[in-house]
Amino acid sequence: MTPRTVAPVRRHRGRGGRRAAATAVGVLILAVMLFPLYWMLNASLLRPEDLVSGSPTWLPLHGTLSGYRAALSSQGGHLLVSLGISLGTVAVTLLVAAPAAYGMAKLRAPSRRALLFALLIAQMVPGIVMANALYTAADRLGLINSPFALILADSTLSVPFATLILQSFLRGVPDELSEAAQIDGASRLRTFVSVILPVSRNALITAGLFSFLFAWGDFLFGVTLTSRDEHAPVTVGIYRFIGAHLTDWNSVMATGVIASIPAAILLVVAQRYVAAGIGSGAVKD
Repeated sequence: MTPRTVAPVRRHRGRGGRRAAATAVGVLILAVMLFPLYWMLNASLLRPEDLVSGSPTWLPLHGTLSGYRAALSSQGGHLLVSLGISLGTVAVTLLVAAPAAYGMAKLRAPSRRALLFALLIAQMVPGIVMANALYTAADRLGLINSPFALILADSTLSVPFATLILQSFLRGVPDELSEAAQIDGASRLRTFVSVILPVSRNALITAGLFSFLFAWGDFLFGVTLTSRDEHAPVTVGIYRFIGAHLTDWNSVMATGVIASIPAAILLVVAQRYVAAGIGSGAVKD
């Protein structure tokens, strides 16, 4: 081997070693981040006596599903409440955010920069401040313990975020599409529904997914606007379930696993749309 070929080989080996080290570090960080999820799943399958013993089992070889049976019997109603609230929040968010984003991106709405600034400011308002104000409004309107109140409350967080995502994406949609539709006689509403929305599928799915996750994981509005257990979302249900079953940790962990399943499924199914939606909006002017 000549001296000229030794240097490239050494550089190649050096790059391979750095890549292997970076991969090992990445795997280690991922393992640390996923360990709480693994332990939650493991603990949900262990027997209560195994959890309170000094040496819990790392693999539930003799596991039990009693925790899941207890969780479903006590938290099944809360899961349905959260599902209804989350889907309602997605519907309200997209109905409000999509036309608003279209108006700011394509119709050159007056004071659109001020509106965008207001949306950014809305993201910075502490949730506890909004919760107190929303409780007063819901109490006066008789909407305490109403799913509609929780849908509107969760929408106050998701609408500004969804509007910013959709507005950024729609700015990159060619104006020629709208102009061609208007030449064919389509109204602005028809253009928006038949032309703009179909090409904005990735951004709409991204906005809808984050809206669902905001509502699904909400605890502050849920505990503020509900006083009856049967109207509480699953986050509040888990909080109250832990207080009532502090020693029944396998049931508590099983409830956490069940509550994580819908969000995990959505993220797995919609991840390619989310990546495309965020990436498309990130590269626009």
